[in-house]
Amino acid sequence: MYATRAEQEWKLRTRTLALGRRTVVMGVLNVTPDSFSDGGEHLRAEKAVERALVMLEEGAEIIDVGGESTRPGRRATVTAEEERWRVVEVIEGLLALRPEAVMSVDTYRAATAVAALEAGAEIVNDVSGLLWDAEMATVCTAYQCGVVLMHTRGRPEEWAELPELAAGTAVELVKRELAQRLEAAERAGIALECVALDAGLGFGKAGAANYELIAGMGEIAGLGRPVVAGASRKGFVGAAIEARTGEDAPARRRLYGTLAAHTAAILAGASVVRAHDVRAAVEAAAIADAVLATAR
Repeated sequence: MYATRAEQEWKLRTRTLALGRRTVVMGVLNVTPDSFSDGGEHLRAEKAVERALVMLEEGAEIIDVGGESTRPGRRATVTAEEERWRVVEVIEGLLALRPEAVMSVDTYRAATAVAALEAGAEIVNDVSGLLWDAEMATVCTAYQCGVVLMHTRGRPEEWAELPELAAGTAVELVKRELAQRLEAAERAGIALECVALDAGLGFGKAGAANYELIAGMGEIAGLGRPVVAGASRKGFVGAAIEARTGEDAPARRRLYGTLAAHTAAILAGASVVRAHDVRAAVEAAAIADAVLATAR
């Protein structure tokens, strides 16, 4: 039995996205030298803008720009100033060419969020769920922008040492803690209609916990806000492929697994998917949406 997605509106800074009848694809654009999947490819602003234009042509409705990698393990330190410089150049460059584009900034830093919003971003995608920078909630309240609250267990440098979640507990844990983050956002003055939720696949979760969360997207959507699924090229996808085939599945070889994960997430209740491979994600979402349309 497939989940029934509610028709909802997601209010952004200057516009509103209608969700429910069709899945929105958010194109991932990492402007970093060390992201696990595409680090270094789009570090120069002009290259990043070119890639964003391609993603828009392929059907992305949101471009999510990140200036600091959140891959597992210890990473080179990125200053707030460098992160701001990376993302603002891309946001301004793309909006100069495509002013109608919906831009999201992937950051947990309030100062970066302010700079990106002033440059024209519509959404703040905070992997920490407003926890790592005490000023972030204030910024999102002031701008009344779209906000993605993601669930994260610990920080990237801690993930290798975190105990795995016990079988069957991931959905309950993530739903409970996202409910707490949603309440905190509302107390801070962020309108609930501005918020989307992300279970944080791979963010402090290993192996089977991620598949529990994919299957449980509908339960998380029960919190009343749209759910974002971000499985694109992640390690748990590669691990499942390797276990089945016995062959290495580095990030670049996880396309089909990613499509399967995103399709399953959509059928379970996700309304937005974050994808590196936009055209493939759009086509997979079209089929999943068609299935859901017959199940209503």
